[in-house]
Amino acid sequence: MSEFWQGARTLFRGFGWWRASPGLMALGLVPAAIVALLGATALVIWGASLPGLVEHLTPWAQDWAAWAAVIVRIAIGAALFGGGVVLLVFTFTALTLMVGEPFYQRIWKDVEAKRLGAVPDARYSAWTSIGDALVLLLKGIGIALLTMLLGLVPVLGGFAAAVLGTVLGGLVLADELTSRAFTARGFEAGDRTRLRRRFRGRTLGFGVATSLCFLVPLGAVLTMPAAVVGSTLLVQDMLGRAPDPRGTAA
Repeated sequence: MSEFWQGARTLFRGFGWWRASPGLMALGLVPAAIVALLGATALVIWGASLPGLVEHLTPWAQDWAAWAAVIVRIAIGAALFGGGVVLLVFTFTALTLMVGEPFYQRIWKDVEAKRLGAVPDARYSAWTSIGDALVLLLKGIGIALLTMLLGLVPVLGGFAAAVLGTVLGGLVLADELTSRAFTARGFEAGDRTRLRRRFRGRTLGFGVATSLCFLVPLGAVLTMPAAVVGSTLLVQDMLGRAPDPRGTAA
């Protein structure tokens, strides 16, 4: 568990970067705020449409006792809303990183320069950012569908869906957020995956902490710049404690 908490603390070390570069961190709020406003609007529309959608999906419950139909429809509505929230987290992250790439590139380069004295020179292009965002969105859709289905299981389904969504979501978010610092060092996808597995607890702790912060009202906006910093620190920490998986010096 110590590795898990180390990973979670890495995110909060990212919040400490406000002292080092407050101007850059403030710039990182701009794309997050814009995307969050659009996401909040979409979530409100989704929530408002759920009663009619659930009733349309459950015509077979019309002949049930009123209390039984209400319970079933509330459970289905909660599962659909929860899946929508999970999907929104991934969509927010993907769009924010894609739209805000110029801002976040300056932030992670600032972290590299101030901590290591140099910035890795392998280019993380706009096309790479778009590709990573699309992959993240596809993974988010899969996890959202899984949590929706699990949420339909009576009694413990909702709790299990929340736990599974947080864990899987945390791992995927950590994967996406650390991709910049890894790619800038020339790491291929397979090498990145092997290194994250070696530090699975630390990676999971960072990802889960980020995912939970994103669920707090306005948390996603305030957390995104810190998550970019934290993910860069996480990569630096992992490479400082493990040999380069490519067989060269890290």
